[in-house]
Amino acid sequence: MSVPRLDVLVTGAGGAAGVAVIRALRSVGHRVIAVDPDERAFGLAIADDAAVVPFADDADFAAALAGVAKRTESAVVVCTVAEEMLPLGSPSGAALVRESGAALWIPDPASVRTCIDKLQFAAALVANRVDGPVTTVADDALPPGPWIVKPRFGRGSRDVYAVDSESELMWAVRRVEQPIVQQRIDGREFTVDALVDREGGLCAAVPRWRLQTKAGISTQGRTFRDPAVVEATRAALAAVRLQGVANVQGFVRADGSVAVVEVNPRFSGGLPLALAAGADLVGEYVRGALGFAIRPEKLRFRPGVSMRRAWIEEFEG
Repeated sequence: MSVPRLDVLVTGAGGAAGVAVIRALRSVGHRVIAVDPDERAFGLAIADDAAVVPFADDADFAAALAGVAKRTESAVVVCTVAEEMLPLGSPSGAALVRESGAALWIPDPASVRTCIDKLQFAAALVANRVDGPVTTVADDALPPGPWIVKPRFGRGSRDVYAVDSESELMWAVRRVEQPIVQQRIDGREFTVDALVDREGGLCAAVPRWRLQTKAGISTQGRTFRDPAVVEATRAALAAVRLQGVANVQGFVRADGSVAVVEVNPRFSGGLPLALAAGADLVGEYVRGALGFAIRPEKLRFRPGVSMRRAWIEEFEG
């Protein structure tokens, strides 16, 4: 069954993921209502309707978003910011969205918290025997170097430092708020755009090499196939009990083993590459939000599709 033309509300219109989702939805004829806390957000300008809402940590965020959904008669809310999923997933926030008439499909707040808290996420990987970097807080016994220092709660590549010596390590720790220290993994970096059904089944996994990144966003990538990467993705998503859309980041070592370093419970900024490769992650996510079965045949992808990203995405392959 095909989904008819819908009014879809997309959050995070100032981010790369939000912009990619807005473009994908409009390209197939849906009417898009974009929201963001910043009135200058690019996605607000390219949507059919737009509104400014508070930040996720504002007590009025869920009510404001539900008000926009009701005003615009939105059928679905697509949340592209992990932090916004916490107030929307609370009993009161979920009730407000339901009362607006919009469907909302986000993970359980406990799963979102595990993904946002990098120390808790590392513990979940260990508990479920998923390969990942040894992770500690700066005051604990440190793993052998070299290291990565990053905020326990952070986004993208902000305040992330690769260090090789103990003096560099101490310098980085002093510069980062709530720092964690990870043993640095050598290997080839990848991201997987994934979709998990409501029963926890992995419906889609589109791996791509991160050939070049800027501010934590992949600016050059190429899709590829690797059963070991897909299995590591499946294990990591199961470890955090995630459902819905996600992106998984990690490394393939020289010996072919796979280490997972991060899971984000949202669409990725590199989503256009997965779409260009043939996997309709946005369309099937919307179907899932509305309660329809996800169609595996719509999520197949072509390996070897490349992306170069500047202000617009260019695809070849």
